[in-house]
Amino acid sequence: MIGNSRRELGLGPYPEITLGQARDRAREAKEQIWQGVDPIEHRRAAKAAIATAQKRGLTFANAVERYLSTRLTEFRNEKHKKQWRSTLDKYAAPHLGNMLVSEIDVTDITRTLQPIWMEKTETASRLRGRIENVMAWATVSGHRKGDNPARWKGNLDAVLAKPGKISKVTHHPALSLSDATEWFADLRERTGMATRALEFLAMTAARSGEVRGALWDEFDFDTKIWTVPAGRMKAGNEHRIPLTDSAIELLHSIERFDGVHYVFPGMRGGPLSDASLSACMKRIQAEKPQLYIDQRSGRPAVPHGLRSTFRDWSAERTEYPREMAEIALAHTVGSDVERAYRRGDMIEKRRSMMAAWERFLRGEASPKVVKLGVA
Repeated sequence: MIGNSRRELGLGPYPEITLGQARDRAREAKEQIWQGVDPIEHRRAAKAAIATAQKRGLTFANAVERYLSTRLTEFRNEKHKKQWRSTLDKYAAPHLGNMLVSEIDVTDITRTLQPIWMEKTETASRLRGRIENVMAWATVSGHRKGDNPARWKGNLDAVLAKPGKISKVTHHPALSLSDATEWFADLRERTGMATRALEFLAMTAARSGEVRGALWDEFDFDTKIWTVPAGRMKAGNEHRIPLTDSAIELLHSIERFDGVHYVFPGMRGGPLSDASLSACMKRIQAEKPQLYIDQRSGRPAVPHGLRSTFRDWSAERTEYPREMAEIALAHTVGSDVERAYRRGDMIEKRRSMMAAWERFLRGEASPKVVKLGVA
Protein backbone atom coordinates (compact mmCIF):
# COMPACT_ATOMS: atom_id res chain seq x y z
CA MET A 1 0.00 0.00 0.00
CA ILE A 2 1.26 3.45 -0.92
CA GLY A 3 -0.90 6.01 0.84
CA ASN A 4 -4.45 4.94 0.19
CA SER A 5 -3.64 3.10 -3.03
CA ARG A 6 -2.49 -0.41 -3.66
CA ARG A 7 0.24 -0.56 -6.31
CA GLU A 8 2.38 -3.26 -7.87
CA LEU A 9 6.12 -2.80 -8.30
CA GLY A 10 8.29 -5.03 -10.47
CA LEU A 11 11.61 -6.05 -8.98
CA GLY A 12 13.28 -7.19 -12.22
CA PRO A 13 13.24 -10.27 -14.46
CA TYR A 14 14.55 -13.69 -13.43
CA PRO A 15 17.26 -14.95 -13.85
CA GLU A 16 18.89 -11.53 -14.42
CA ILE A 17 17.77 -10.60 -10.92
CA THR A 18 18.47 -13.28 -8.32
CA LEU A 19 16.12 -14.08 -5.47
CA GLY A 20 18.47 -12.37 -3.04
CA GLN A 21 18.61 -9.18 -5.16
CA ALA A 22 14.82 -9.18 -5.43
CA ARG A 23 14.53 -9.36 -1.63
CA ASP A 24 16.97 -6.46 -1.26
CA ARG A 25 14.97 -4.36 -3.74
CA ALA A 26 11.74 -5.19 -1.94
CA ARG A 27 13.24 -4.06 1.38
CA GLU A 28 14.46 -0.79 -0.26
CA ALA A 29 11.00 -0.12 -1.69
CA LYS A 30 9.36 -0.73 1.70
CA GLU A 31 11.88 1.61 3.31
CA GLN A 32 10.98 4.32 0.79
CA ILE A 33 7.29 3.85 1.47
CA TRP A 34 7.97 4.07 5.18
CA GLN A 35 9.72 7.42 4.54
CA GLY A 36 6.72 8.67 2.51
CA VAL A 37 8.32 8.20 -0.93
CA ASP A 38 6.46 6.47 -3.74
CA PRO A 39 9.12 4.06 -5.18
CA ILE A 40 7.35 3.85 -8.55
CA GLU A 41 7.24 7.63 -9.01
CA HIS A 42 10.78 7.87 -7.71
CA ARG A 43 11.96 5.43 -10.37
CA ARG A 44 10.12 7.33 -13.10
CA ALA A 45 11.61 10.65 -11.96
CA ALA A 46 15.10 9.14 -12.01
CA LYS A 47 14.63 7.87 -15.57
CA ALA A 48 13.27 11.25 -16.67
CA ALA A 49 16.24 13.02 -15.10
CA ILE A 50 18.65 10.76 -16.98
CA ALA A 51 16.82 11.36 -20.28
CA THR A 52 16.87 15.11 -19.70
CA ALA A 53 20.56 15.06 -18.88
CA GLN A 54 21.26 13.11 -22.04
CA LYS A 55 19.32 15.61 -24.13
CA ARG A 56 21.10 18.54 -22.56
CA GLY A 57 24.39 16.80 -23.22
CA LEU A 58 24.08 17.38 -26.98
CA THR A 59 27.12 19.03 -28.55
CA PHE A 60 26.82 21.79 -31.12
CA ALA A 61 28.36 19.56 -33.80
CA ASN A 62 25.73 16.88 -33.17
CA ALA A 63 23.00 19.51 -33.07
CA VAL A 64 24.09 20.73 -36.52
CA GLU A 65 23.87 17.19 -37.91
CA ARG A 66 20.44 16.54 -36.46
CA TYR A 67 19.13 19.94 -37.55
CA LEU A 68 20.45 19.59 -41.10
CA SER A 69 19.13 16.04 -41.45
CA THR A 70 15.65 17.53 -41.72
CA ARG A 71 16.23 21.07 -42.95
CA LEU A 72 18.45 20.30 -45.95
CA THR A 73 15.55 18.55 -47.66
CA GLU A 74 13.78 21.93 -47.84
CA PHE A 75 16.52 23.50 -49.93
CA ARG A 76 16.06 23.20 -53.70
CA ASN A 77 19.53 24.40 -54.63
CA GLU A 78 22.40 21.90 -54.17
CA LYS A 79 24.92 24.73 -53.97
CA HIS A 80 22.92 26.31 -51.14
CA LYS A 81 22.93 23.00 -49.26
CA LYS A 82 26.70 22.73 -49.50
CA GLN A 83 27.19 26.35 -48.45
CA TRP A 84 24.99 25.87 -45.39
CA ARG A 85 27.08 22.98 -44.12
CA SER A 86 30.48 24.31 -45.22
CA THR A 87 30.15 27.64 -43.39
CA LEU A 88 29.20 25.88 -40.16
CA ASP A 89 31.98 23.32 -40.53
CA LYS A 90 34.64 25.87 -41.42
CA TYR A 91 33.85 28.76 -39.10
CA ALA A 92 31.61 27.50 -36.27
CA ALA A 93 32.83 23.96 -35.60
CA PRO A 94 36.39 24.96 -34.48
CA HIS A 95 34.91 27.20 -31.74
CA LEU A 96 31.58 25.58 -30.86
CA GLY A 97 31.70 22.02 -32.20
CA ASN A 98 32.60 20.23 -28.95
CA MET A 99 30.62 22.53 -26.68
CA LEU A 100 27.28 21.49 -25.22
CA VAL A 101 24.46 23.57 -26.70
CA SER A 102 23.19 24.09 -23.14
CA GLU A 103 26.43 25.88 -22.23
CA ILE A 104 26.88 28.12 -25.28
CA ASP A 105 26.36 31.80 -24.48
CA VAL A 106 26.75 35.19 -26.17
CA THR A 107 30.46 35.29 -25.43
CA ASP A 108 31.00 32.05 -27.33
CA ILE A 109 29.02 33.29 -30.34
CA THR A 110 30.95 36.56 -30.36
CA ARG A 111 34.24 34.69 -30.16
CA THR A 112 33.16 32.67 -33.19
CA LEU A 113 32.07 35.60 -35.34
CA GLN A 114 34.63 38.29 -34.53
CA PRO A 115 37.57 36.80 -36.52
CA ILE A 116 35.64 37.15 -39.80
CA TRP A 117 33.11 39.87 -38.97
CA MET A 118 35.13 42.74 -40.45
CA GLU A 119 36.90 40.95 -43.33
CA LYS A 120 34.15 38.55 -44.47
CA THR A 121 31.10 40.41 -43.30
CA GLU A 122 28.55 38.81 -45.60
CA THR A 123 29.77 35.30 -44.77
CA ALA A 124 29.84 36.12 -41.06
CA SER A 125 26.31 37.50 -41.18
CA ARG A 126 25.03 34.34 -42.85
CA LEU A 127 26.95 32.22 -40.35
CA ARG A 128 25.30 34.03 -37.46
CA GLY A 129 21.85 33.35 -38.89
CA ARG A 130 22.64 29.67 -39.37
CA ILE A 131 23.97 29.32 -35.84
CA GLU A 132 20.80 31.03 -34.60
CA ASN A 133 18.67 28.47 -36.46
CA VAL A 134 20.60 25.53 -34.98
CA MET A 135 20.34 26.97 -31.48
CA ALA A 136 16.62 27.61 -31.92
CA TRP A 137 16.15 23.99 -32.93
CA ALA A 138 18.13 22.86 -29.87
CA THR A 139 15.91 24.94 -27.59
CA VAL A 140 12.63 23.72 -29.05
CA SER A 141 13.90 20.13 -28.96
CA GLY A 142 14.62 20.39 -25.24
CA HIS A 143 18.41 20.40 -25.39
CA ARG A 144 18.81 23.87 -23.88
CA LYS A 145 16.86 26.67 -22.19
CA GLY A 146 16.89 30.44 -22.27
CA ASP A 147 17.35 33.10 -24.94
CA ASN A 148 19.06 32.34 -28.20
CA PRO A 149 22.67 33.60 -27.85
CA ALA A 150 23.01 34.06 -31.64
CA ARG A 151 20.00 36.41 -31.91
CA TRP A 152 20.94 39.73 -33.54
CA LYS A 153 18.39 42.32 -32.42
CA GLY A 154 18.72 43.31 -28.80
CA ASN A 155 21.63 40.94 -28.39
CA LEU A 156 24.64 40.71 -30.72
CA ASP A 157 23.87 44.10 -32.24
CA ALA A 158 25.15 45.56 -28.98
CA VAL A 159 28.64 44.09 -29.40
CA LEU A 160 29.14 43.74 -33.18
CA ALA A 161 29.11 46.44 -35.85
CA LYS A 162 26.10 46.46 -38.17
CA PRO A 163 26.92 44.55 -41.37
CA GLY A 164 25.55 47.34 -43.56
CA LYS A 165 27.96 49.84 -41.99
CA ILE A 166 31.01 47.67 -42.61
CA SER A 167 30.82 46.74 -46.26
CA LYS A 168 28.60 47.44 -49.20
CA VAL A 169 27.10 44.73 -51.35
CA THR A 170 29.53 43.68 -54.09
CA HIS A 171 27.79 43.18 -57.42
CA HIS A 172 28.82 40.60 -59.97
CA PRO A 173 31.23 42.13 -62.52
CA ALA A 174 29.36 42.83 -65.76
CA LEU A 175 30.23 43.52 -69.38
CA SER A 176 29.94 47.12 -70.46
CA LEU A 177 27.49 47.76 -73.28
CA SER A 178 30.34 48.91 -75.50
CA ASP A 179 32.07 45.51 -75.15
CA ALA A 180 29.03 43.25 -75.38
CA THR A 181 28.95 42.83 -79.16
CA GLU A 182 32.65 42.02 -79.50
CA TRP A 183 32.49 39.64 -76.55
CA PHE A 184 29.51 37.81 -78.05
CA ALA A 185 31.35 37.45 -81.36
CA ASP A 186 34.39 36.01 -79.56
CA LEU A 187 32.12 33.61 -77.69
CA ARG A 188 30.42 32.30 -80.84
CA GLU A 189 33.76 31.50 -82.44
CA ARG A 190 34.48 28.96 -79.70
CA THR A 191 33.29 25.38 -79.39
CA GLY A 192 32.33 23.15 -76.48
CA MET A 193 29.27 22.45 -74.37
CA ALA A 194 30.08 25.12 -71.77
CA THR A 195 30.50 27.68 -74.57
CA ARG A 196 27.07 26.88 -76.01
CA ALA A 197 25.54 27.03 -72.53
CA LEU A 198 27.11 30.45 -71.98
CA GLU A 199 25.83 31.63 -75.37
CA PHE A 200 22.32 30.44 -74.50
CA LEU A 201 22.60 32.16 -71.11
CA ALA A 202 23.53 35.43 -72.79
CA MET A 203 20.60 35.26 -75.22
CA THR A 204 18.01 34.44 -72.55
CA ALA A 205 19.41 36.55 -69.65
CA ALA A 206 18.78 33.54 -67.42
CA ARG A 207 20.76 32.52 -64.34
CA SER A 208 23.62 30.05 -64.62
CA GLY A 209 21.85 27.43 -62.54
CA GLU A 210 18.71 27.67 -64.65
CA VAL A 211 20.67 27.09 -67.86
CA ARG A 212 22.95 24.37 -66.51
CA GLY A 213 19.98 22.49 -65.05
CA ALA A 214 17.76 22.88 -68.13
CA LEU A 215 15.99 19.69 -69.21
CA TRP A 216 14.75 18.89 -72.69
CA ASP A 217 11.16 18.46 -71.56
CA GLU A 218 11.08 22.07 -70.35
CA PHE A 219 11.14 23.32 -73.96
CA ASP A 220 8.13 23.72 -76.23
CA PHE A 221 9.58 24.08 -79.71
CA ASP A 222 6.17 24.77 -81.25
CA THR A 223 5.49 27.86 -79.15
CA LYS A 224 9.21 28.64 -78.73
CA ILE A 225 8.92 28.90 -74.97
CA TRP A 226 11.22 27.58 -72.27
CA THR A 227 9.34 26.96 -69.01
CA VAL A 228 11.58 26.73 -65.96
CA PRO A 229 9.65 24.97 -63.16
CA ALA A 230 9.19 26.67 -59.80
CA GLY A 231 11.47 24.18 -58.07
CA ARG A 232 14.46 25.42 -60.06
CA MET A 233 13.77 29.14 -59.69
CA LYS A 234 15.31 31.36 -57.02
CA ALA A 235 11.95 32.96 -56.16
CA GLY A 236 10.14 29.63 -56.24
CA ASN A 237 7.80 30.63 -59.09
CA GLU A 238 7.50 29.11 -62.55
CA HIS A 239 9.22 31.28 -65.17
CA ARG A 240 8.54 31.31 -68.92
CA ILE A 241 11.20 32.56 -71.32
CA PRO A 242 10.42 33.33 -74.99
CA LEU A 243 13.05 31.92 -77.34
CA THR A 244 14.32 33.60 -80.49
CA ASP A 245 14.88 31.69 -83.72
CA SER A 246 18.62 31.71 -83.04
CA ALA A 247 18.09 30.25 -79.58
CA ILE A 248 15.98 27.48 -81.12
CA GLU A 249 18.70 26.82 -83.72
CA LEU A 250 21.30 26.60 -80.97
CA LEU A 251 19.21 24.01 -79.12
CA HIS A 252 18.72 21.96 -82.29
CA SER A 253 22.47 22.00 -82.93
CA ILE A 254 23.21 20.28 -79.61
CA GLU A 255 23.68 16.53 -79.80
CA ARG A 256 21.34 14.49 -77.65
CA PHE A 257 22.51 11.40 -75.80
CA ASP A 258 20.43 8.39 -74.80
CA GLY A 259 19.42 8.51 -71.16
CA VAL A 260 20.66 12.09 -70.70
CA HIS A 261 17.91 14.60 -69.98
CA TYR A 262 20.08 17.69 -69.50
CA VAL A 263 20.31 20.07 -72.44
CA PHE A 264 23.88 21.05 -71.55
CA PRO A 265 25.32 17.91 -69.93
CA GLY A 266 28.72 17.51 -68.38
CA MET A 267 31.16 14.71 -69.10
CA ARG A 268 29.27 12.16 -66.99
CA GLY A 269 25.79 13.09 -68.16
CA GLY A 270 24.92 15.33 -65.22
CA PRO A 271 24.61 19.13 -65.39
CA LEU A 272 27.60 21.30 -66.17
CA SER A 273 29.36 22.77 -63.17
CA ASP A 274 29.11 26.46 -62.40
CA ALA A 275 32.89 26.66 -62.75
CA SER A 276 32.74 25.46 -66.36
CA LEU A 277 30.87 28.57 -67.52
CA SER A 278 33.10 30.84 -65.47
CA ALA A 279 36.21 29.20 -66.92
CA CYS A 280 34.91 29.72 -70.45
CA MET A 281 34.42 33.42 -69.77
CA LYS A 282 37.87 33.71 -68.19
CA ARG A 283 39.50 32.21 -71.27
CA ILE A 284 37.80 34.76 -73.52
CA GLN A 285 38.90 37.62 -71.28
CA ALA A 286 42.47 36.29 -71.03
CA GLU A 287 42.95 36.77 -74.77
CA LYS A 288 41.91 40.43 -74.53
CA PRO A 289 42.99 41.56 -71.03
CA GLN A 290 42.14 45.16 -71.76
CA LEU A 291 38.50 44.32 -72.56
CA TYR A 292 35.54 42.67 -70.88
CA ILE A 293 36.19 44.43 -67.58
CA ASP A 294 33.50 45.75 -65.23
CA GLN A 295 33.73 49.54 -65.39
CA ARG A 296 32.92 50.03 -61.71
CA SER A 297 34.98 47.36 -59.98
CA GLY A 298 37.70 46.86 -62.58
CA ARG A 299 37.25 43.09 -62.34
CA PRO A 300 36.72 40.70 -65.28
CA ALA A 301 33.05 40.12 -66.12
CA VAL A 302 31.43 36.88 -64.95
CA PRO A 303 28.44 34.91 -66.33
CA HIS A 304 25.95 36.27 -63.79
CA GLY A 305 27.01 39.80 -64.73
CA LEU A 306 25.46 39.30 -68.17
CA ARG A 307 22.07 39.82 -66.52
CA SER A 308 23.22 43.27 -65.41
CA THR A 309 24.39 43.99 -68.96
CA PHE A 310 20.93 43.05 -70.22
CA ARG A 311 19.33 45.33 -67.62
CA ASP A 312 21.61 48.24 -68.59
CA TRP A 313 20.79 47.70 -72.27
CA SER A 314 17.06 47.72 -71.57
CA ALA A 315 17.27 50.92 -69.52
CA GLU A 316 19.76 52.88 -71.63
CA ARG A 317 19.24 51.71 -75.20
CA THR A 318 15.51 50.92 -75.44
CA GLU A 319 12.07 52.20 -74.56
CA TYR A 320 10.86 48.93 -73.09
CA PRO A 321 9.09 49.33 -69.73
CA ARG A 322 11.15 48.67 -66.62
CA GLU A 323 8.57 46.15 -65.45
CA MET A 324 9.04 44.06 -68.60
CA ALA A 325 12.80 43.85 -68.10
CA GLU A 326 12.37 42.87 -64.45
CA ILE A 327 9.96 40.09 -65.39
CA ALA A 328 12.44 38.88 -68.01
CA LEU A 329 15.02 38.58 -65.23
CA ALA A 330 12.50 36.70 -63.04
CA HIS A 331 12.59 39.44 -60.42
CA THR A 332 9.62 40.04 -58.13
CA VAL A 333 7.77 43.10 -59.43
CA GLY A 334 5.23 45.20 -57.55
CA SER A 335 3.43 44.71 -54.24
CA ASP A 336 1.54 41.60 -53.19
CA VAL A 337 -1.71 43.22 -54.29
CA GLU A 338 -0.32 44.17 -57.71
CA ARG A 339 0.98 40.64 -58.28
CA ALA A 340 -2.36 39.17 -57.23
CA TYR A 341 -4.18 41.16 -59.93
CA ARG A 342 -1.48 40.78 -62.59
CA ARG A 343 -1.75 37.16 -63.67
CA GLY A 344 0.13 37.42 -67.01
CA ASP A 345 3.87 37.53 -67.60
CA MET A 346 3.91 39.68 -70.79
CA ILE A 347 5.35 36.71 -72.65
CA GLU A 348 4.55 37.93 -76.19
CA LYS A 349 5.74 41.47 -75.53
CA ARG A 350 8.92 40.07 -74.04
CA ARG A 351 9.45 38.03 -77.19
CA SER A 352 10.15 41.20 -79.19
CA MET A 353 12.40 42.52 -76.41
CA MET A 354 14.52 39.36 -76.36
CA ALA A 355 14.81 39.47 -80.16
CA ALA A 356 16.04 43.07 -79.93
CA TRP A 357 18.51 42.06 -77.21
CA GLU A 358 19.90 39.33 -79.44
CA ARG A 359 20.28 41.76 -82.36
CA PHE A 360 22.21 44.04 -80.05
CA LEU A 361 24.54 41.21 -79.02
CA ARG A 362 25.13 40.35 -82.68
CA GLY A 363 25.83 43.98 -83.55
CA GLU A 364 22.88 44.20 -85.90
CA ALA A 365 21.08 47.52 -86.25
CA SER A 366 17.72 47.50 -84.51
CA PRO A 367 14.74 48.60 -86.57
CA LYS A 368 13.91 52.24 -86.08
CA VAL A 369 11.05 52.82 -83.68
CA VAL A 370 8.66 55.56 -84.77
CA LYS A 371 6.36 56.99 -82.14
CA LEU A 372 2.88 57.44 -83.61
CA GLY A 373 0.95 60.53 -82.72
CA VAL A 374 -2.80 61.19 -82.70
CA ALA A 375 -4.10 62.84 -85.89
